[in-house]
Order: sequence, then C-alpha cells, then structure tokens
Amino acid sequence: MAADTEPKKIIIDTDPGIDDAMAIFLALQSPEVEVIGLTTIFGNVYTTLATRNALHLLEVAGRTDIPVAEGSHVTLTNGTKLRIADFVHGADGLGNQNFPPPKGKPIEESAASFLVHQAKVNPGKVTVVALGPLTNIALAIQLDPEFANNIGQIVLLGGAFAVNGNVNPAAEANTFGDPDAADVVFTSGADVLAVGINVTHQVVLTESDREKLASSNGKFAQYLNKILDVYFSYHQEAYNIKGVYLHDPTVVLAAVDPKLVTCIEGIARVQTSGITRGITIFYNKQKRFAEMNEWSNKPTVKVAVTVDAPRVMKLVMDRLVDS
Repeated sequence: MAADTEPKKIIIDTDPGIDDAMAIFLALQSPEVEVIGLTTIFGNVYTTLATRNALHLLEVAGRTDIPVAEGSHVTLTNGTKLRIADFVHGADGLGNQNFPPPKGKPIEESAASFLVHQAKVNPGKVTVVALGPLTNIALAIQLDPEFANNIGQIVLLGGAFAVNGNVNPAAEANTFGDPDAADVVFTSGADVLAVGINVTHQVVLTESDREKLASSNGKFAQYLNKILDVYFSYHQEAYNIKGVYLHDPTVVLAAVDPKLVTCIEGIARVQTSGITRGITIFYNKQKRFAEMNEWSNKPTVKVAVTVDAPRVMKLVMDRLVDS
C-alpha cells in the first residue's frame, strides 16, 4: 500500500462466530483498512450474544475504542423464529470457552442508524463487510433512500451460486437467515460484491495451519487455537474434512484486496418462500428474454467466481500467527 493512500474505512456487520472472530482480528491486523465500527446481527448466535461477543473480541484485541452498534433481533419481515448455528460454533458462539462478560457496552445508536450515519458523513468512503444475514443492511437501505449511493461498497458473505447450499441443498446460511433482506440488498443499486460458499469452500485452514497457530506466542493465534476445537469437530462430522472453511476471513480479505477474487456482474435475486427459500439465482445477462421477469431492469451486483486461496491463506497466517 502506498504511504499516501488512506486506509479504507470498514464497518463489519457480524454474528460472532468462530470464523467471525478470525475475520475481525484479521481486519484489525490489516493496515490497508481502518475498522470504524462493528454492527451485530443474529446468525451463529442470537443478536444479544453477538453484541456481547463483538465487545469481548475488541477487548481481547485491545481495541475498545471501536464502537459496537447492536442490530436487529428479528428478520426484515419481523420473523422471530431465527435460525441459529450454535451447533457449528458452540452455544456461546466462541467454542464454548465461557469467557467472562465484556466490560464494554454497545452505543445507543442502532446498527441500521449507525450504518446510515457513517455512510452520510463519509460518502463513498465506507465499505460494509457483512458476515451474517443482511437484515441490518436492508434496514439501512429502507431507513435512508440515499444509503445505497452513499455507501462505498457492500462486500458480503452470502449465496451459493450454482452450488449446493450449506443449510440445505438450496440455500446458504446467511441468505437463508433472512432471504427478504438479502433480496433487498441485492436489488438496492448499491455497489455489492457477493462472496458465496462456491468461493469460500476453497479456502481451508488445515490441521497443520492450526498447529502453527498453537505454537505461536501471538495473542490472536493463542486465542483462535483455543476456540477452534468445536469448529474442527463440526467440519469433520458435516463434510468429512480435517480442516475448516474460512468463510468470513476470505470476505474481509476480499474487501482489503479486491484482486484476491475475480467476479462476474449480473442480477441476483433471492427466493423468499417455499422449498428453495434462500436460494440465490444469478442472471448473467447473456440472453435477452422477450418477456419481463423478476430479474428485468434490476440493478446489477458483482459475484465472486474465483479466489486466490493460497494467497488468502498466506495473508491469514502472516497476520494472525505472529501477532
């Protein structure tokens, strides 16, 4: 990074989460970006616990100067029966380590209002890195008609483009968590980069990588090594692999360095009901359809199709092992 370029301002919308913890630490260790806030959402855990975990992770990192704004406790359509992936990340979201409660508190402002405000005072300069269901971002879009123009970019973990989902064969967890919100974000006209599990499943932290974390004296490496047990066990059981997918760290690094992924541009819609609820259907605009359809005249998004996985892993290890 050239010395005269300012770091990119990012807000991480997060549901911590073991790989969220890794992603947050990674962002804090990346000189190319400045984390100006965390906003919280349900997903791996309920929103209240996501807020507690976000505050806790900032305390571990020694960065309690960064504000945490609590997000929605319900989906965009006020659904209160939320899908929570505690069986992946542990009941506390952080590998069942029972960390003491954080001393910090979230700010008074809600996540949506914080997002709107930050985009307004830094037009075109803020990137939202969305690691959970997209409820807060959809609420920000609904709160302020200018938000989609004011926000620099939304880099999100979401969708399973042309591959099976990870909640069921149709849907990826974040789009499944709030399909209505995902559809609002995809069709908002904001500069959206969707990084789906078709890409993140190529980035795997292996047992030998974990051993490097274990043998490092760095505080982040030691912390992550502790919380990874549950995550490794889940992947062994669900995918029969001896490693873990680094979904959230990959998305943070795509925001840090867009050259790590290649993208295609087109229109993405999300099915909001029925057997394929949460499925992402991408229209590549190669065919001009004679009839109007639900993709016609909608704004485009970018969807990641390849990732430089070795480079991503090198950055993860360089920034987290010796820190």
